[in-house]
Amino acid sequence: MTGSPSEKTATDVRYRTPVPEDAVAVWRMVLDEPMLDDNSSYHYRLWFRDFAETSVVATVGNDIVGFLTGYRRPDAPDTFFIWQAAVKPGNGISGLGIDLLVHAIDLQLATGAKYVETSVSRENKAIVMLLHMIATTYDADTHTELLFRAEDLPGGDHDEVLHRIGPLNPRTA
Repeated sequence: MTGSPSEKTATDVRYRTPVPEDAVAVWRMVLDEPMLDDNSSYHYRLWFRDFAETSVVATVGNDIVGFLTGYRRPDAPDTFFIWQAAVKPGNGISGLGIDLLVHAIDLQLATGAKYVETSVSRENKAIVMLLHMIATTYDADTHTELLFRAEDLPGGDHDEVLHRIGPLNPRTA
């Protein structure tokens, strides 16, 4: 016997380019995640207008269950910077976070990206571990350095450590 109709699996997830109308759902998801920096719904609406091609939303049916915002660095166009990523708590989909990252990175790799960057707190062990998994997935090296000190960020409560992964190699499986 299979699971109940309400159970979701990775095969139920669809990834797509976000549109400005996705902003409110994503904004609400960010408000529910205390580890993420708050941005306004206006921020997400503009982001999904101007940086949609480097961002992704994950959906099950009409429900947004995850998102990733990123951009290609103007001074380093071969570098994909991941600004923010989150999955809806209790979504019931095993591995959704890593699948979302891999999907977004694969899209950027196909258009010339060779490196992925993001910044996180040293204390965010779960994300640091996830970034190591990404490096392994793409058979790439990881370099870390202090990007911004907490005292240089008004209201900052932690240092931002830059993680640079690359050069990326296409996945083999």
